[in-house]
Amino acid sequence: MSVLSGKKILLGISGGIAAYKTANLVRLFIKAGAQVQVVMSPASLHFITPLTLATLSKNPVYSTFYNEEEETGEWNNHVALGLWADIMLIAPATANTLSKMANGNCDNLLIATYLSAKCPVYFAPAMDLDMYKHPSTLDSFHKLSAFGNIMIPAENGELASGLSGEGRMAEPENIVSFLERDISGKLPLKGKKILITAGPTYEAIDPVRFIGNHSTGKMGFDIANEAAKMGAEVILVSGPTHLSVDNSMIELIRVQSAEEMYIQCHKYFDSVDVTIAAAAVADYRPKNVAQQKIKKNDETFTITLEKTKDILASLGAIKKNQFLIGFALETENEIEHAKQKIQKKNLDLIVLNSLNDEGAGFGQPTNKVTFIDKNFVIEPMDLKSKEAVALDIINKIIQHYEA
Repeated sequence: MSVLSGKKILLGISGGIAAYKTANLVRLFIKAGAQVQVVMSPASLHFITPLTLATLSKNPVYSTFYNEEEETGEWNNHVALGLWADIMLIAPATANTLSKMANGNCDNLLIATYLSAKCPVYFAPAMDLDMYKHPSTLDSFHKLSAFGNIMIPAENGELASGLSGEGRMAEPENIVSFLERDISGKLPLKGKKILITAGPTYEAIDPVRFIGNHSTGKMGFDIANEAAKMGAEVILVSGPTHLSVDNSMIELIRVQSAEEMYIQCHKYFDSVDVTIAAAAVADYRPKNVAQQKIKKNDETFTITLEKTKDILASLGAIKKNQFLIGFALETENEIEHAKQKIQKKNLDLIVLNSLNDEGAGFGQPTNKVTFIDKNFVIEPMDLKSKEAVALDIINKIIQHYEA
């Protein structure tokens, strides 16, 4: 999955021949999972139609401050557009538009929106060779870079004048790749490797039956997705669940039993920076597993159970520099039991769930947790979606490495 997935991209188009390429650029952004809103300069309307871009982006295209054909008093709010975006890209960025951006010459909706944008701004210059090398253009590049704007360098090739040289707008595929590389390189967990466990474990009674629990795995999968979004390489060891992943930064390893999960966790633990044990691992398993289906003969049936290996405690015992996070699902004396787990299992942080809280626990789209760190600092959180809780957990990891 692209790092652009879910991003709100504001595409500003100025009046150069390279504007014809923006149809493909919008298509690539949509394919990457981004939302796209297009703002055009008046001159760009000569090179590509708003209808084409609106159809591809599935959003209306704006080019004026208000619709001159309708006397409704409504205007196209450049401030709202600028605040909406996660990323603003101006492509093609002509010499004229670059000069206006650099000097605050706000005479059209595109420049007004640029001046209102609070997000990172990228620009892809497009002009003829002599214009690209002119001191005034170079001065615009310098000013915009000083503002914190990011230039996507022009490429060499045949230009509209018939000359060949630098000034050709980067190809749409290269623009997308540039954005992905730049954004990925700035993600807070870039270069970190995180091991996450998720879901239940199934402990076999016979070839048909098992001991399990109601965990869906959603919490662990949400944590994995958020970690990957922040740039981490994720190893997700999951018990039986219907969930799947679509992010190339997540390696999904499916297991059935607590023993299989134990083996996989110990296989990868030495190589990771962070481990988050979100799985609901069975505490006990049948001591003897029947090789054939057990027949229903007697009125009562007894199964002798034995303890499974405590995965989290075993990892805590061999922990070196890993940041180790556990989960605790409690029904009574929650805080005290969670503190005991921190000490017993050598944890850096525990995420406490209480089944006494409405909206928390297995099978819920929401969760209500309390964070307790190894110094017993307690931080209760509000009821949130599991996706929001996952982000809170990932932010705890980011804070750990920024401290």
